[in-house]
Amino acid sequence: MPGMGGAPGAGNSTIIRQFHTALAHQGLIILLVLLLLLVAWNALRSLQYRRAVAQGAPYPPPRRATAPEPPARRLLRLGFGALWVVDGLLQLQQAMPLGLPGNVLRPAASGSPEWVVRLVNFGAEVWTRHPTSAAAAAVWIQLGLGMFLLVAPRGRWSRLAGLGSVAWGLIVWVFGEAFGAIFAPGLTVLFGAPGGVLLYVVAGGLIALPDRAWVGQRLGRLITAAAGAFLVLMAVLQAWPGRGFWQGGIRAKPGTLAGMVGDMATTSQPHFLSSAVAAFGSFDEAHGWGVNLFVVVALAATGLALLSGRRRLLYPTVVVLIVLGLADWVLIEDFGVFGGIGTDPNSMPPLLLLLVAGYLAIVRAPATVAVGVPVEPPERAARWWELLDAGYAGRLAAAVGAIAVVLIGTAPMVAASVDSRTDTDLAIAANGAPQPALSPAPDFHLVDQRDQPVSLASLRGYTVAMTFLDPVCTTDCPAIAQEFKVASHMLGSSARQVRFVAIAANPTYHSVAALDDFDRQEGLASQSNWLYLTGSASTLASVLNAYGVADQNGVAGSMTIHDDLAYVISARGVTRWILNPDPGSGAAERASFSNLLVSEIEQVMRS
Repeated sequence: MPGMGGAPGAGNSTIIRQFHTALAHQGLIILLVLLLLLVAWNALRSLQYRRAVAQGAPYPPPRRATAPEPPARRLLRLGFGALWVVDGLLQLQQAMPLGLPGNVLRPAASGSPEWVVRLVNFGAEVWTRHPTSAAAAAVWIQLGLGMFLLVAPRGRWSRLAGLGSVAWGLIVWVFGEAFGAIFAPGLTVLFGAPGGVLLYVVAGGLIALPDRAWVGQRLGRLITAAAGAFLVLMAVLQAWPGRGFWQGGIRAKPGTLAGMVGDMATTSQPHFLSSAVAAFGSFDEAHGWGVNLFVVVALAATGLALLSGRRRLLYPTVVVLIVLGLADWVLIEDFGVFGGIGTDPNSMPPLLLLLVAGYLAIVRAPATVAVGVPVEPPERAARWWELLDAGYAGRLAAAVGAIAVVLIGTAPMVAASVDSRTDTDLAIAANGAPQPALSPAPDFHLVDQRDQPVSLASLRGYTVAMTFLDPVCTTDCPAIAQEFKVASHMLGSSARQVRFVAIAANPTYHSVAALDDFDRQEGLASQSNWLYLTGSASTLASVLNAYGVADQNGVAGSMTIHDDLAYVISARGVTRWILNPDPGSGAAERASFSNLLVSEIEQVMRS
């Protein structure tokens, strides 16, 4: 029979359990950090109180008068802080560890140039090798960034939060959104161009600006002008012939927009939402030319109105864009959060936040730089802890806590990106956990690929990793042989103390020549610790039976169907572990088994 494993699905219980475990462990660390910050904050307040009492000073200390945060900046900080929190919560979905690479990352690069595909595939490969740690890290990074923006309203801490948003946003935009698909055909603002996370980057950059940048209307006018230029560009792309947006109605073939909306309607979501999306898709299929004409005119008109800089046009233009943007978000982008692998609310919410912020930066721009001035300057220079009021100290502690959350998420993500090994969780998820054993391994007397006699007793003193391979197999057996070869390389110098053994599992094709051909084909002929053993058909049958390997000869003497089993045998000849080495359907599963095999071998060698 073939192996019992395979590629684990996105709902694999083993991976989900490991994901939750990683979240719980990191959550406990975060809780400890927050408790320590709470203790430090309380100690600081106590010190402040004792000093005030000793000096006869008022307590709490006088608050420092500061100009309020500019409304536009506050909207960006709170709005994008909330969006990062939402994105972090979406990363908690159970399908994220295994579902994200194949259903989000790689499809995002579809149609892009080869260099974009290779770059995105690198990120997908990192995630695939370490699915649980990468998924948990993404949760904490985004929750931490959101908390940081929400609790740090002013000063260097707040600007640092903006820079953090820029850094992580760029990583997500490149590897998660494939540059927002700007290099792929079919680019349209209706479906998220230029990538929702790029807008997080822009907002983070604005938040990171010094206070003086928000004085006057200049920054607001730059934001609205940039938004206007973007909308005009999107109008040109939307009107460009040959991209499928003008189809529908006159032509029988559905247009590009109808096809996109139809795909979104099939996403798992509440029925009333899928019905609304499907209804709009049907409407566009019947009236695609008219829908696209309306979109082109709306984009061009609102873009030109923003570019004009006329203040009397600004308010109605913003209102129109909010209405159209919300309609697009509901009927075309379909909120962007459904299906079990939605990572963010798509591009319309952040785009509208930026637009409204630009409007506020014009109509409610501060006239002076917001600087702190003590209400009553003390006779001597006050120490920094003496000027801390309860509110500021609390926000400072919260900001430090948010940074800790980001760092706790960043550490495993960085470790995953530089670790070429694949987590053993994938092999366990696909094939089950190794089965412990503690019994003498059945002896055998066979010959190797060089026709030299080998018995299990002759291998005493070596840790043995053993499996059963058909030399004429073209499916699992070559992949399992490569798993063993990779495991030998991973052991490094310790591989000298290990013998990797395969026993022929074909009652017809089991000659020394057949084994030698297999070794040459798989690049094993020069591996000194590799033994491929054979014997007479009856001897092989008895060995396979002793190790519980059922086999069935193929039609007309072709390759056999047999159990995929692997044994780790101690240097004293005792079976310690029984594993299923089924190679699954991808390189990640095979690499995961190699890592799992190495960990079991090392455990046996240490015991």
